[in-house]
Amino acid sequence: MRDTRQTIVQLLSNVSDGREVHTYLQRFSELDKTRFAVIKIGGAILRDRLEETAASLALLHTVGLTPIVIHGGGPQLDEKLESDGVVSEKVDGLRVTTPEVLDAARAVFTEQNIRLVEAIRAQGVDAHGLTQGVFDAEFVDSDRYHLVGEPTSVHLDLLRSIVESGAIPILTCLGVAPGGQMVNINADAATRILVHATQPMKIIFLVDSGGLLDTEGNVIEWINLATDYDQLMSADWVHSGMRLKLNEIKRLLDDSPRTTSVSITRPSALARELFTHSGDGTLVRKGEQILTLVDKQHVDPHRLVRLIQSAFAQELLPNWWESVHLLSAYISESYRAAAVVAELDEFVYLDKFAIDETARGEGLARTVWDHMVKDFPRLVWRSRSDNEFNVFYERESDGRVRTGQWTIYWKGVTDFDVVGRAVKILSDMDASFVPGDSHAG
Repeated sequence: MRDTRQTIVQLLSNVSDGREVHTYLQRFSELDKTRFAVIKIGGAILRDRLEETAASLALLHTVGLTPIVIHGGGPQLDEKLESDGVVSEKVDGLRVTTPEVLDAARAVFTEQNIRLVEAIRAQGVDAHGLTQGVFDAEFVDSDRYHLVGEPTSVHLDLLRSIVESGAIPILTCLGVAPGGQMVNINADAATRILVHATQPMKIIFLVDSGGLLDTEGNVIEWINLATDYDQLMSADWVHSGMRLKLNEIKRLLDDSPRTTSVSITRPSALARELFTHSGDGTLVRKGEQILTLVDKQHVDPHRLVRLIQSAFAQELLPNWWESVHLLSAYISESYRAAAVVAELDEFVYLDKFAIDETARGEGLARTVWDHMVKDFPRLVWRSRSDNEFNVFYERESDGRVRTGQWTIYWKGVTDFDVVGRAVKILSDMDASFVPGDSHAG
């Protein structure tokens, strides 16, 4: 198993920075085994992408990570009810569950559970199906919805026993109400109570679209709920389905630690989404507010310096902060991401842009950057030419030129004479770090 794990890590490293892969593996491996991830799989994924889903889940298990998987089966249940001639309706998004509908649901969910379990086992990884016995529930409104339950608790000891045995637990959305009556549970509600009980680091939704889509049909890479939620929910292009998904995700994350995140991706991209900073899908985090500070007195210089020195792995000159002609500092609440914008000659100069290693892949860099360029659409900055973060800078800048050890970037500046003067000044300016090997600017 150890050799297999090393092989998988090497394969992952081939499609990404190997350091990223090891960072995420270490972060996830430090958790209690039941706290790695809850993965929700819709019925359409089981119908259309069963093999690649099983392969992705098996890969996680092979590198020592065991997710708790919960699945639905809505499309399959619709087909069975229609073929059996059973009339089914939905009220407020919940399926009214008569005894006939419940019998069909139990048969369908059990069948889909077995299919997924067998597909995972075919990948050489053990999986254990649980079609009932995990969720305790109470009736939502028996007069209105009949046999529909609201989950109240999770039998964690059962899940923990399966995980400790080396198998992936595969759950369905059926629960037991007082008196032993089986009830149908909404998949989102089941996922929410499961997240509440296990407090996982990752919550993953596998969907065909590969993520949440913007108005042009492109995947939204990051959503920071602390800064983006109200704006998204008020946007005309956020349709009802997306609004429901965002609201459900917010409910999940409101009851979770700040480090918890929701990833929405397709099965084939699961490893890239989990083990790389860039990801592959939509990453939603509870997030944090971005502080906009124009007065140095409102900045905690010790925390800011500590962040910058940690991000660049080098010591700042003692007088750096005193020498900065601050225009504005954009700093996350936790001081894990910051942009320092200063006045330099006639230019608006991005003096420092620093992201703590623990914040990589969270979208904090993007959030801070967007706040900054909204206020300062015209700016210049420089970076060591071997800085790994230059990939981001190249994407965000309008132009760049390499001069000696530096690469000079500009954004929103269209006058070539101005660019030329900026390049000369920044090329000749002393570094703000104590001399040594670094990627510092």
